[in-house]
Amino acid sequence: MLFRGTATALVTPFQKDGNIDVPALARLVELQISEGIEALVPCGSTGESATLTMAERLEVIERTVEFAQRRVPVIAGTGTNDTRTTIELTNRAVEIGADAVLVVTPYYNKPSQKGLIEHYRALIRETDARIILYNVPGRTGVNMTAETQLEVAVLSERIIGTKEASGNLEQIQAIIRDAPPHFAVYSGDDSLTLPIIACGGQGVISVISNYLPRRFGEGVRLALRGDYSAARNVLLDLLPLMQANFLEPNPLPVKYILAQMGFIEEVYRLPLVPMSGVSKEKISRLLTQFGVTSAPGTIALQNSPKTPRE
Repeated sequence: MLFRGTATALVTPFQKDGNIDVPALARLVELQISEGIEALVPCGSTGESATLTMAERLEVIERTVEFAQRRVPVIAGTGTNDTRTTIELTNRAVEIGADAVLVVTPYYNKPSQKGLIEHYRALIRETDARIILYNVPGRTGVNMTAETQLEVAVLSERIIGTKEASGNLEQIQAIIRDAPPHFAVYSGDDSLTLPIIACGGQGVISVISNYLPRRFGEGVRLALRGDYSAARNVLLDLLPLMQANFLEPNPLPVKYILAQMGFIEEVYRLPLVPMSGVSKEKISRLLTQFGVTSAPGTIALQNSPKTPRE
């Protein structure tokens, strides 16, 4: 198993001129590792990979590998809507040191289940990468069913897991129940991490851990140790922040929060634009409520405040 716990789906920081902010990326990687995160995922959905050129994606992956210094695994997002391009990007990511790749199901094309199987079969045939599937039908337009994921899982022991972001707990349970021993199931939704771990999942590829890596990560570790009472105290208390991360399309909220904390500039790639003032106000109130500081280079979370459920 490549990792067990929390992998952070890193944002891609940009400078005001739109170029990649390499010093900010270095700070984010160091923050994650110093706060105990188990793995890093550059160039996923949260990393705005769909608007990065291939050269930029490779730069972000290479820099993340460089800054991580083998202290945690780096799982590079290399999925595209084209199998040939995905193969090329995957091979380059492995060459520059990625420990594994996260490959989203091809978007826009709306392939059949057979097409999805052949996509991953080609990746196994044409690359040496360890591969984590990424099923996110809300973004791709196609759900990779449990049956299909399990069929892909047995193609090779280099298919090491799935990031399941379908939101369908029945589907996720079916995958966990019938998965081969080498195949780990990770939550693709922060808010479903607790139930997925309770069913046998091995962790999460997370958005909230960009800015709360230690506290969220500890909640995940508690759940993995079977201490569900303590895990609930952490993860259910953080639910309002998890929900706030999707008030507007990801990664708008998380990049706004990191900008408020002084880690990055609040810069996005079109067609993404900054959040509305209403959403920013809601998030700012939550940051105050949860004691998330705005001091550059630091993160603090005070004792969780009383929430409506209490």
